[in-house]
Formats: sequence, C-alpha cells, structure tokens
Amino acid sequence: MINISPSLPYWAIWLERGVMPAHGEIIVFDPPPSALLTAHFGDEPKPFTKKVLGVAGDRVTRKGRTYFVNGRVVATAKRKSMRGEPLDLGPTGLIPHGCYFAGTDHKDGFDSRYAAIGWICRPRVLGVGRPIL
Repeated sequence: MINISPSLPYWAIWLERGVMPAHGEIIVFDPPPSALLTAHFGDEPKPFTKKVLGVAGDRVTRKGRTYFVNGRVVATAKRKSMRGEPLDLGPTGLIPHGCYFAGTDHKDGFDSRYAAIGWICRPRVLGVGRPIL
C-alpha cells in the first residue's frame, strides 16, 4: 500500500491481510461511511492506516478532549476539522471484543478519537501494516 496521509511517518506499507493487530502495530481498515468522511476523502475512500492504541478489554477514558488508554495519555481531539466542521468526540469505556482504539501522533489525524471513526471492529479490519519505507 502507498500511504498518502501525513498521519504516519511511512509512505510504503506491506499489508498482511487477515491478521489481527496487537498494541502498537499498524491497523489497516476500511473507515465507516459518514458525511464527514465523504467530504474529506470522497465517495470511495482508500483504507486507513493507524497505530493500535488500545485493544479489547482496555479502558478508554477522556478528560476534556484528551484521551487515555488504561490511564496513559494517547491523543488529544481537535474541536474542528481542517475545513471548520465540528468534530464529535469518539467512544470511551471498555473496548469491546474484536475492536480497537487507533490513532496517530499527528494533530490532524482522523481516527478513533472522533465519533465518525470510533471503535474499529473486526468486520472493518483488513489486516496489519508493516512499514517498508
């Protein structure tokens, strides 16, 4: 895969299809449909690549717009998108079986900290990404 997003520092990623990721690995998934996704990525968005920040059974909490997984800070959510649309906050609580909380260090990453992405669950997971370049 070619990664065109600046949210991860890799531009070439090998996709291992059907492999479920672990903490810290790169998850490759089809994002859920939403008006916000279509506005930014078109009618047929490419698969997303993010880092797994939490797995099933981990606890996601939020204080203000800062997200924690098992008490460790993992991300801060913006109030508005780069185009000025309001960004609703993503889920908190125990991550359900077969699901992940994923994100990046990039301030403009579009990931689990936002409701339009939320938990990334097994039916959307394509596999694990292995950085090549």
